[in-house]
Amino acid sequence: MRLGFILREVGSGLRRNLSMVISVVLVTFVSLTFVGAAGLLQLQITQMKGFWYDKVQVAVFLCDENSASVTCADGKVTDTQRGEIKSALDSDVLKPYVDTYDYESKDQALAHFREQFQNSPIVDSVTADQLPESFRVSLLDPEKYGVVNEVFSSMKGVDVVVDQRELLETVFSMINIASYVALGIAGVMIVCAVLLIATTIRLSAYSRRLETGIMRLVGASKTAIQLPFVLEGVIAGLIGAVLASGVLWAMTEFLIDGKLAKDYPDTAFISTGEIFLIAPGLLLLGAVLAGVSSIVTLRRYLKV
Repeated sequence: MRLGFILREVGSGLRRNLSMVISVVLVTFVSLTFVGAAGLLQLQITQMKGFWYDKVQVAVFLCDENSASVTCADGKVTDTQRGEIKSALDSDVLKPYVDTYDYESKDQALAHFREQFQNSPIVDSVTADQLPESFRVSLLDPEKYGVVNEVFSSMKGVDVVVDQRELLETVFSMINIASYVALGIAGVMIVCAVLLIATTIRLSAYSRRLETGIMRLVGASKTAIQLPFVLEGVIAGLIGAVLASGVLWAMTEFLIDGKLAKDYPDTAFISTGEIFLIAPGLLLLGAVLAGVSSIVTLRRYLKV
């Protein structure tokens, strides 16, 4: 099998069907971009879980005048009840689970609220009396939230026990949904890419039916006849994968590293290094997608 002949045939096929090849490149590029974006979203979720789960706390909110919990039937938390809660946190029962804890007064809660929602229009309308006192508990193992909840949920003076992981899980669920949507769109685009690759290969083979007929007459093998068409599809798929990898790199470099990481320094974001984990898979997927589509088309429809 002559390599020069194969390469000339590939170049000839790409020139003859340039518009279809560009279509294949674009559809493959879009579909693999969505696949890569879904992969990056999953890496972001993993990154954020590893970063935030070690920082989340269990908030033990204390009763105030407006609390409706059964444990707040006596009204606002008393100094005695507050002391009992602190003693429980220091007890031998919770010592294996509690890392550190801090008491947050109403004034401190207001200061934290204003810091977190400084750009919100309601920040000036909230007063310290509207916010509850609380104990912020950091656990040695965040999965052991149930132990703390069991101790304090029925204790007098405690309004509610909140695991901040529940709030994070809502955010992670939304990102998960976005990644599934991206995968769904990618699936549709991949089907379009397969159909376009098949059409391109059929047109390319039809335009060179005389050459392939002569090759069969002179005893050329099926591999020699099929290989130029397969390489055309693989080249188009690889170009689309390279473009997708480039776009994902640019998004990570300029949007995430260049903006989000600077605007939100307390949040763990993925970096451009993750692209080098995703890119090889995209290149392989693009090549396999195009190669398999080409081979199936040639064998099932063109009979070459």
